[in-house]
Amino acid sequence: MMDSPSSSSSSDFASIATANQSASRSDGEGAAAEQSRRWHDVFWLGIFLIHLIGLGFLLGVLGLNRFERENRLNIDKFTSRFSENQSGLTETYWPLYAAAGGVGTVLGWCWLLLLGSQATQMMKVSVHILTTYLAVISVLCFWAGQIFWGVAFAIGAFLQFLYVISVIDRLPFTMLILQKAVKMVWNLPEVMRVAYAFMFVVLLWMTLWSFGAAGVVASSMGDGGRWWLLVVLSMSLFWTGAVLCNTVHVIVSGMVFLVLVHGGRDAASIPANSLVKSLQYALTTSFGSICYGSLFTAAIRTLRWKIRGFRSKIGNNECLLCFVDFLFHLVETLVRFFNKYAYVQIAIYGKSFNRSARDAWELLQSTGVEALVAYDCSGAVLLMGTIFGGLITGTCSGIWAWVKWSDRVLMIGLTSMLMGMVLVGLAMVVVESAVTSIYICYAEDPLLIQRWDAEFFNQMSETLHQRLQYRSARAREVLTQNRFDDLVPQNAPI
Repeated sequence: MMDSPSSSSSSDFASIATANQSASRSDGEGAAAEQSRRWHDVFWLGIFLIHLIGLGFLLGVLGLNRFERENRLNIDKFTSRFSENQSGLTETYWPLYAAAGGVGTVLGWCWLLLLGSQATQMMKVSVHILTTYLAVISVLCFWAGQIFWGVAFAIGAFLQFLYVISVIDRLPFTMLILQKAVKMVWNLPEVMRVAYAFMFVVLLWMTLWSFGAAGVVASSMGDGGRWWLLVVLSMSLFWTGAVLCNTVHVIVSGMVFLVLVHGGRDAASIPANSLVKSLQYALTTSFGSICYGSLFTAAIRTLRWKIRGFRSKIGNNECLLCFVDFLFHLVETLVRFFNKYAYVQIAIYGKSFNRSARDAWELLQSTGVEALVAYDCSGAVLLMGTIFGGLITGTCSGIWAWVKWSDRVLMIGLTSMLMGMVLVGLAMVVVESAVTSIYICYAEDPLLIQRWDAEFFNQMSETLHQRLQYRSARAREVLTQNRFDDLVPQNAPI
């Protein structure tokens, strides 16, 4: 069968990129191997540990104060002027959070267990059912008299629907990337065990976190005070969960990169105890960089996906396009310093987070692979699965709370949803790590992907060629339009 012109051109691009980068990559690896890794972003490591210790103490106090008897530690005197509700006991609400942890863990384990056989179907379901699920929860909130949350979930369903419609043509390529990433991690059972181990660590932290959260829900403070406390606790849980997820990201990325570089998991050239070394680096010298990146990366990349999706569907509304372009360029600037591809550079070379993010983005842009990254929606699809898992978890705890205490459904349901998202996200990040590693390896040396899967390499190369042609055509179109606009005032009649 003859190769298409697109495939031929893409193969030429791959050869040029290989010639230019193989030497530098080899030199970089040799230098990284010779010198011991240095600690980076130690300040953020200290901030995270202080936050963890301080919040752990606060959670213990909040939970113990209402454990088995009210006001055990006599701290209600500090909140007496905010007392508006009848107080309860910590153990009254703690089982609901235990149920949330159990549901989230089961969903995460099911995802990992079904990764090899049903992953594609599960991801398709996540994409298409999330809009419906958000709409159903919105209706339930309206029915329960929660107008604000009903409107919030309705807006979420509408935005989700618009996003899926805007990227529907990208889903075939996205599913291809996800299938190959699943194939990669499924053949690395050791990284699956790492995910299980970290899920257990998260459960241990959530035991303490839910103990304190149950104490807040049981307190006699008014709704305003309890909501503020729960927001602070939720932000802490989000950061802690992101740190643990990105630690897994670094570990898995390091293993996937080694497999691709050495030509297979069973290659004799793979260093001994490579998983142990990846784990050691992630939890010591690179842990500060992980803590730093985990603060901002998720929010910035989610905003970028939404803006990209809407920008492609705006049409000729120049006023709206101008505003969206301003937001787009602002977010693109932030992405240069905060992106998920930094974790691959951290895993391989042990750099600081900002330098890793900058080097990774410059690598993707200089080789043109950023055009593929922009076209791919795999991160958004995995995020949809994470949100869907969180919604199921929150719904289970919310229904239980509705049966017993209808006035505290939202507090318990929303915090349980966050717990579910963290647990399911730990399963999803295994696949996301493989995706980011595949792109970085393709940018550094495309022949690494060709040696691993020749058919997949041809598909990536052809899609890259098409995206680069599309961008060139758009640039020529904009340039032509600008020249026409400049000429019109000169030739217009007076």
